[in-house]
Amino acid sequence: MFTGITAAMGSVRRLTRRGDDALLEIDTSLELGDVRIGDSIAVSGACLTVTALGGGGFTADVSAETLSRTTFEAAKPGDRVNLEKALRVGDPLGGHIVLGHVDGRGTIREKTVRSQSVIFGFEIDPGLSRYIVDKGSIAVDGISLTVNSCEKSVFYVNIIPHTAAGTTLGIKKVSERVNIETDILARYVEKLLAGRKNSGGTSGNAKSPGGIDLDMLSRHGFLK
Repeated sequence: MFTGITAAMGSVRRLTRRGDDALLEIDTSLELGDVRIGDSIAVSGACLTVTALGGGGFTADVSAETLSRTTFEAAKPGDRVNLEKALRVGDPLGGHIVLGHVDGRGTIREKTVRSQSVIFGFEIDPGLSRYIVDKGSIAVDGISLTVNSCEKSVFYVNIIPHTAAGTTLGIKKVSERVNIETDILARYVEKLLAGRKNSGGTSGNAKSPGGIDLDMLSRHGFLK
């Protein structure tokens, strides 16, 4: 589990294909003294397991599933990545709950400077847009961000100078791709609603106790 607060950046040393999988080597100035083989590190939002340490960086295996959902599929030496070590008990939760399970890739469609900030517009698969809401949380390349607004398959976020300077978003250009992880809470709510619908949601004329449906969410202010 992670918070979406980037600790340091790194760069791809090498991506070596091994059949459908790959071996990813990362160079970084991130303090790795407390990292052990088997620990998790989020690399641009993807939770990877450290398999080797040394030489100013670390190595991790990347499965075919991860390659198919992330920008690692096209990774090349020198590519910059965001890094965050796994959350530990007692650490501050400064961003939001990020699992490091990337849902898919997004594409930068807009990048507009506004005062000292930059407004990014990201285009995503329409299938992911239902999990994104105004002022909700989202992870872009592992960075915890607040959604300014969303429309159909595009959502917008505001990047302050501190975030731009400390993450890869400061160097990303229009048309480049990023890793997207939606808020896990939205997916659990959808699962609960789907289960209620499939089971009928009622017994006779009485509602199931504690059931979640659109009416309940509306009455409690979750729906506009």
